[in-house]
Amino acid sequence: MITLKIVLEDKKEQLQAEQYFKTQPQIDLYIEEKADKEQTGGGEEFLLRNGLVLSDMPEVCTYYIEKKAAVVAVLRDGRDYPGVRYAVIAWQDAEEDYLEKVYQRYHGLPWSICETKRCFIRETTVDDLEAFYKMYKERSITKYMEDLFEDPEEERQYIRDYRDKVYAFYGFGMWTVCLKETGEVIGRAGLSMREGFEDPELGYMIAVPWQKKGLAEEVCREILQYGKDQLGFEQIQVLMEAENTASEHLCRKLGFQFVEKQKIEKTMYDRYLLRY
Repeated sequence: MITLKIVLEDKKEQLQAEQYFKTQPQIDLYIEEKADKEQTGGGEEFLLRNGLVLSDMPEVCTYYIEKKAAVVAVLRDGRDYPGVRYAVIAWQDAEEDYLEKVYQRYHGLPWSICETKRCFIRETTVDDLEAFYKMYKERSITKYMEDLFEDPEEERQYIRDYRDKVYAFYGFGMWTVCLKETGEVIGRAGLSMREGFEDPELGYMIAVPWQKKGLAEEVCREILQYGKDQLGFEQIQVLMEAENTASEHLCRKLGFQFVEKQKIEKTMYDRYLLRY
């Protein structure tokens, strides 16, 4: 449930927006005169911690941004909205799912990306680090991919930066794979942009105890579908070393086709492409 405060300059439009959002099941509309124990138990402080502000007034957006609240601007011609990270052209564009994602981004909560029969895929958080370090102890995991930082604090900061700069900018990246049955972290998978290439790249890693169970194929198929349906990609690439026969076998099962050899720094890769 999201507590939403609406501040629009036009009072008629304000009323229309309030009437609309009152009908949304995941929205708890913040009404100034009721923002006390009756509704939230904390007034504006509750809003700052748990809510989101939707406004077309730059001064209102600035006020709440300075208080570190989640803000979505409704853009108006001729107005500047300094510091605003998320905006819509009209308040009607602020759909419930969009507002939820903005709220989660501001409050450091991971987005749920997609799910399969046995797994769910979500954004990575620093809480996943303990599980990652256990996985990466297996030498086979780092044979064809980079290891984690030796210092956990460096890896923790890397994840924080990744969330702020990659997830927030692209809306996608490498994610965490969890088992539905237990919630246990069992791997990583996702789509990323490699420097020098225009096509997004599929990557995956399933921890050793869960390998050879078809989970990698299951997860990658769903991510590829997500890339097409939700992100609008027309093709996705994979770059792998020729000796990585397990990944080659999986990629061919997923529909990728070899297109060329590509040298990156000192390593030669086989480049595969999936065209939707």
